[in-house]
Amino acid sequence: MASTHFHNGTIWLGAGREPADALLVHDGVIIAIGSAEVARQLSTPPSSPSLADPHEPVAGESVDIETVDLRGGFLMPSFADGHAHPIFGGLEAEGPQVRSCASVAEIIAEVRRFAEANPDLEWITGASYDGSLVDGGLFDARWLDEAVSDRPVVLRAWDYHTVWCNSRALELAGITASTPEPELGEIPRRGDSSPLGTLREWGAVDLVDAVRPPLDESMRLRSLERAADYYLQRGVTWVQDAWVEPADVETYIAAARQGRLTIRFNLAFYADPRRFAEQLPAMIEARLRVDELADQMLTAQTVKFFADGVVENETGALLEPYCSSLHSHGLRVWEADTLAEAVRAVDAAGFQVHIHAIGDAAVRQALDAIESTIAANGPRDRRPVIAHAQLVESADLDRFADLGVIANMQPLWAQLDDLMTVLTVPRLGEDRARQQYRMRTILDSGGHLSFGSDWPCTSGTPVEGLAIGTSRQNEAGEPYGGWIPEEIVDVDRALDSYSAAVAHQAFADASPEPWGAIQVGASADLIRFDLDPRDLTPRELALLPVRTTYLGGTAVYSRA
Repeated sequence: MASTHFHNGTIWLGAGREPADALLVHDGVIIAIGSAEVARQLSTPPSSPSLADPHEPVAGESVDIETVDLRGGFLMPSFADGHAHPIFGGLEAEGPQVRSCASVAEIIAEVRRFAEANPDLEWITGASYDGSLVDGGLFDARWLDEAVSDRPVVLRAWDYHTVWCNSRALELAGITASTPEPELGEIPRRGDSSPLGTLREWGAVDLVDAVRPPLDESMRLRSLERAADYYLQRGVTWVQDAWVEPADVETYIAAARQGRLTIRFNLAFYADPRRFAEQLPAMIEARLRVDELADQMLTAQTVKFFADGVVENETGALLEPYCSSLHSHGLRVWEADTLAEAVRAVDAAGFQVHIHAIGDAAVRQALDAIESTIAANGPRDRRPVIAHAQLVESADLDRFADLGVIANMQPLWAQLDDLMTVLTVPRLGEDRARQQYRMRTILDSGGHLSFGSDWPCTSGTPVEGLAIGTSRQNEAGEPYGGWIPEEIVDVDRALDSYSAAVAHQAFADASPEPWGAIQVGASADLIRFDLDPRDLTPRELALLPVRTTYLGGTAVYSRA
């Protein structure tokens, strides 16, 4: 049995609570908070159940006590990411490194370098390029042909709703001038109707995915481990994988069986309107397989729906048309009442609902689906999630609180960066653009707000998101006073939104071994910082490194 005594620093217990000055952890569980209670526990003989409650040691067994001097630093519950794609994120290291490329020429050069270094690869796949580098986000296959013409190349855009292919990939997928527009997708074309090289949304992307060979399982497992390492370095110990398909289930189960899961994951099975009826029984079976593992690091309690696409592609579903009217009101993935019907079925099967909704029409459709589910299936602790909620009509804001819906938002996105100024604002118009990411309004109305990153679409580093959410300023500190300053979230509630609020989303407080809060009886999932994040400027906060990440009382990452 081992105990850890933290002292000489600020132990942050959450928004609205006075910090503590000491903490005692025994056998991975918090057993005392505050110096007086810690002193009482430390003076108790080791065989007493009070020291080890609820993990009582054998009478007479010695207890090793490690003392951690925080040196004036800050200890808080570990971060959790309420919406991400960890396998995708880990896989980015396996292909050409295009994320940092600042021009099409740089992307082409990197793809050429990678192809020359990997001459035996049948397909060259990579992610994720910046869609704002080209007007309208429309990339030409002929540009990639300059790098590689004899092998297929497929690159995902940062949004993961878009891919850019070379001509060989289009040829193998059978995408030609005569290919009809796919259901739930778009093939942008040249003037002669030939495919340009950019494919938007699943219906189009699936045409290429159908002819690509499956990824080697060893690569997938390696990518999952790489993702876990990435998160532990950033103080994250639980992640909602928000897009899980059958192959991903096998990867997670294999990782669990091999003891390779080093952080907590919850799986959200992807619901496709084109084959949902056959998916639901498979989801139930997959959940049972995960439950049978009885692995504390893995759960599978959620189903993920897409209600729409993204504003940058003009596939986010809007109540009023886009300014360019290129796609009019955008894309509804589930037509008419089909989303509500599917949500009711998933809820009746005992799953949590997690709905991607970017545009205000999609958010309303998601809220309507949840409301009809509550009416049809009756009350229970369901904690439905609407992810992103980028644009919410004012009339729908109070419905989050009224329906008990968790708004999982990405604070890093609430800034005037190139993505916002080049792609988003021109499509929405200035007035509508100022209605985006209404985080504080939802909180103040009594709604639940949890944070996520959508990594690898954008950075999975929580302190970077916190810096934006608490200032609404970009890296240059602009605009002065913040963009839409009335939606700035104070730092204490922002820290809660990246920790306790995500734990609530994860049903952690209802778990046999709760986590996500510093309270007696909770798992000691903690982060240690050298500085108090509440005292820092936004830029300082964005650069604040994690000193140590603890999972179940064990230091699973420590900065040298």
